[in-house]
Order: sequence, then structure tokens, then C-alpha cells
Amino acid sequence: MLEVKVNELEIKKLYLEELEKHLNKLDNELLFWDTDDLIKNTKMCWNTIQEKFFFDPRFPKRKVGRKWMFPAKQTKEFLLEWLLEQPTE
Repeated sequence: MLEVKVNELEIKKLYLEELEKHLNKLDNELLFWDTDDLIKNTKMCWNTIQEKFFFDPRFPKRKVGRKWMFPAKQTKEFLLEWLLEQPTE
């Protein structure tokens, strides 16, 4: 019988490093997202976003006038971390 042990923290670290490299290669990065971009990029409806992570104090957001704005890079980083924190079923 073969037994494999995996260091989850090391895998997470390697994953995030590779993801960062990939994101740095994107030339057409948006500086900000609005709510429509957030909905489109997460594939979640606005109610689900609010229920799952919008009110997390770590989630980067700023209301400018009547519009919510999200810094693209920090929002992506948060969402990736948030996703890895979610329990698997």
C-alpha cells in the first residue's frame, strides 16, 4: 500500500506564488472593478456575494458616490484566499 503525505501549507504557498506570477503577466489588468465586474468575475449573484464575503473586513472595497469600487489586484488576492478558506465537501 502506498501512502502519500502532503504539506497543505506548502502547496498553498506554491499555488499562490504561481498564481501571482501568472497575474503579473497579464497586460490588460483593470485597475478597479465595479459591482458588475465583481459579479461577472466571481460568477455569483449580488445577494450571494453579500452573504458570503462582502462584509468580511478583509474584503477591499470603497464606495465612491453611489458606486462600489474594488481594487482589482487586491480583490483577486482576497477572493483566492477566501476560496481556499472554504470547507470542501
